[in-house]
Order: sequence, then structure tokens, then C-alpha cells
Amino acid sequence: MGWKEAAEPVLTRMPAVRRPEGHVPFKRKLAWTAGILVLYFFLTNISLLGLQSGGSDFYSQFRSVLAGEFGSLLQVGIGPIVTASIVLQLLGGANLLGLDTDDPRDQVLYQGLQKLLVVIMTALTALPMVFASGFLPAQASLTLGGFTLDQTGVQTLLFAQIFAGGVLILYMDEVVSKWGVGSGVGLFIIAGVSQRLVAGFLSLNPDGFFYSWYLILTGQTEIGSLVSGSGLYTLFVDAGMLVPLATTLLIFAIVVYAESVRVEIPLSHARVKGARGRFPVKLIYASVLPMILVRAVQANVQFLGQILASQTGEQGIIAPFGYEMPWLGVYDAGQPVSGFFYYTAPIYAPQDWMWWTGLSQEPWMVMVRIAIDLTVMIVGGAVFAIFWVETTNMGPESTAKQIQNSGMQIPGFRQNVGVVEKVMERYIPQVTVIGGALVGLLAVMANMLGTIGSVGGTGLLLAVSITYKLYEEIAEEQLMEMHPMMRQMFGR
Repeated sequence: MGWKEAAEPVLTRMPAVRRPEGHVPFKRKLAWTAGILVLYFFLTNISLLGLQSGGSDFYSQFRSVLAGEFGSLLQVGIGPIVTASIVLQLLGGANLLGLDTDDPRDQVLYQGLQKLLVVIMTALTALPMVFASGFLPAQASLTLGGFTLDQTGVQTLLFAQIFAGGVLILYMDEVVSKWGVGSGVGLFIIAGVSQRLVAGFLSLNPDGFFYSWYLILTGQTEIGSLVSGSGLYTLFVDAGMLVPLATTLLIFAIVVYAESVRVEIPLSHARVKGARGRFPVKLIYASVLPMILVRAVQANVQFLGQILASQTGEQGIIAPFGYEMPWLGVYDAGQPVSGFFYYTAPIYAPQDWMWWTGLSQEPWMVMVRIAIDLTVMIVGGAVFAIFWVETTNMGPESTAKQIQNSGMQIPGFRQNVGVVEKVMERYIPQVTVIGGALVGLLAVMANMLGTIGSVGGTGLLLAVSITYKLYEEIAEEQLMEMHPMMRQMFGR
């Protein structure tokens, strides 16, 4: 008996959101999407019961990508969903699952396996958050309904809340995917990044763009000498934030432009004379969503480092089981300053690589860190873009089948799946790799220059691209709503 037969009773019984039996009106889809968005903001503002003030958010630099909010019910955000997707993509890419996504039975098993993995990843992420020292400090005791919980009981309560929030966000994503517009993961990323951007502009503290310029113009913030260079740094990078502002606007412009750059393959209907169309192969063909997978891998590596850092020696050296390992990492104030975990940490802001501003690291150490971050993002972006295209039926073979099944053909070529596939192979693999590498490069450069609200280059890229695609989906839904015959033609 294979693993599918053994796991089928469990996987087929995983709770699922019922699919709509017929067409869902556009207004109802918008209502479901808006409702889930409101619920998301509501849950991010519910603090964990039994949590003591303090603690460290080791996902702080990845919050714009992984969504969620520190100290809330949605503490883990979409992290477990993304990690489970990575595991499934790797297993599927190596053909270790033996699942045919065209088979309805295997589709149910795949979806059940994905949910089970998300549940497991939620538990594995929440456990060290609660029970490892310093991350989420629990109160010494808590009285609930006449029962007094000791610290272990409070920690268990915290774990239960985080676990419930992680499972809840899984089904919120499923509701949006089946009953709303777009995907829940994309919606939560847009919500988190937008919130940080608005706060970055309007916040009434020195981190807010407009308020910081109010302090500069009224003389409350000292600029220093423009000749010596300190004043220029203050205006452009530090308090003035002119470079982050320019970077934010530039990323918006580049992503919108890149979404419009495409190779259009002409199509004509095999039976309906005069019926023509085009199949667009965009420059960012795999979208920027594979960047979530790359950043999730980096986040999990840094998460492991933070856990090991709780076992440090006298000099902040990682010392699991009492043996100091400086080559793994040396931590100062909760951040790696040397070793493996320092070099593999992403560049988050200009202050991470401008060694002339007073960094404790040598210039060569900073350059090595930049080189590793660039390599990981460019190569990882290309590799995960290929995985993404193959597992979401966007590859040459799947695309050729879709064109063939729709009754379309490429003018001048025989109406054959193999012929169409060969034409698609001229464009899709190359564009996928180039687009994935380009997005990775843009993400690192945006991080190095800084962004408004510290949303990070990856978060900003994701938000702009997902918003653009959401706009296209809404336009398509409105078109289908106005012309029901088109819905039948495209199998909606």
C-alpha cells in the first residue's frame, strides 16, 4: 500500500471551504474580499492573552512579506503557508509525491496535504516563539475564570492562541481564493505594506516622512554641514529620507513598466473565422510571488539563528550544548555581527552596508554579505520562478494544452499540442529566468537604498505587483459580468 492510500483517510477529511456551485456575482466577490480584509485588520489588533511587555520580533524585517503583526493573534502571519508551499514545490519538482494534479482524486490529496503541512508548520513555528527564552515572554501567572495558570500554563495558552491564528489565516486565504477576488496571501501582503507606507508618510514621530521634514524646516533637527558630507547623509538617507522616497517611487514605476513589457504570441481560432487573440508572455512572467518563497527561506534561516543565539556564551557566541561556535555566529543585542548567520542575513536598510557610518564590521565583511544577498536573491528568484511556473500550470506544456483545448492555434503552425509547446519553449523558460533574476536584483537594490515606512524592497515589489494584478482581475471580472457569453467561452 502506497503513501496515498495510507494518508487518504486523513487528507480527505481536512476541513475545507466549500466551493461555489455556480457563478458568484462580482459584487458578492468584492463583499467577501472586503469582509476578510476587515477581519484581518481586526485580528492583527487583538493582543495575545498572557503576553508580557517586551520580547523580540525576529520576523520584524520580514513583516512586510510575511504579513501578520507581532504580539497579535496573527503572530505567524502567512509564514507557515509559504513554508508549506516551498516544501510541496520541492517535493513536487523532484516528483517524490507521485500526484497527478489533473486527477480529481489527487487534487483533493494535494490540497489536504498542503493544509496538513500548514498546520504542522504553524505548530513548529509557534513552539520556539513561545517556549524559547526572550521571544514572547509570558506572564508569571494568570487567573482566568477562577483558575490560576502558572508560567507553563500561560505559555501553553499563548501557543494555543498563535496556533489558532495560524490556522485561521489559512482558511481566510481559502475563502478569498474561492469566493473573493485574487488570493488571501496577496491581499494580506497588500494590507500590511499599505499600512506601513501610510504610517511611513503620516506618522507623527521622527520616522514619519512629513513630520521629519517639519522638524528639519523648523530647526528642531540639526542637519550639520553639507560640505563635510554629514548634512548630505542626514538629508538624503537619515532624517530627510529623500533617497528612500525616490526609491519607493522608482520601484512603483519600474514594476508598472515591467508588467507592461511582454512578448505577444498571435493566436487564431481554428473554426471561427476572424476570431483572433494574443497570448502575452510578460517580462515578469512568474510574477513577484516567488520572492516570498526566497525571503521565507531566509527568514527561517535567521529564525534558526535566533533560537541558537539563546544558547550563547559570554561573548555572545552561539554555544549549543555548551560548545562555542563563533563560525556560526556572534550576536550583539539580538542581531548577528559575524559568522554564518551574519553573512546570510539580508540587507535590510542603508545602515546595514554603509560601513563609513560607524559599523563595527570591516568593509570586506560587509561586501561579502552584500554579495551573498545578491546571489541568493538573483539565483533564488530565478529558481523559484521556474518552480512557480511549473507548479501553477504556466509552463510551455500546460500552456500549449490550454491553447489547444480553447480551440485556438498559432497562425502558420500546425494545430498540434507538441508544435505549440515548442513555440512556447522559445519564450517562457528564458523570460521566466530573466524576470525572476530581475525581481531579485530590484529587491536587494531597494533594500540597500531604503524605502518609506521600512517596508523593504521585496515587500514594496510584492505590493505593487499584486495590486496591479488585482486591478487586472477586477477588470476581467467586470468584463465577464457584462458579457456572460465570454464567461462560457473561457470556461468560467
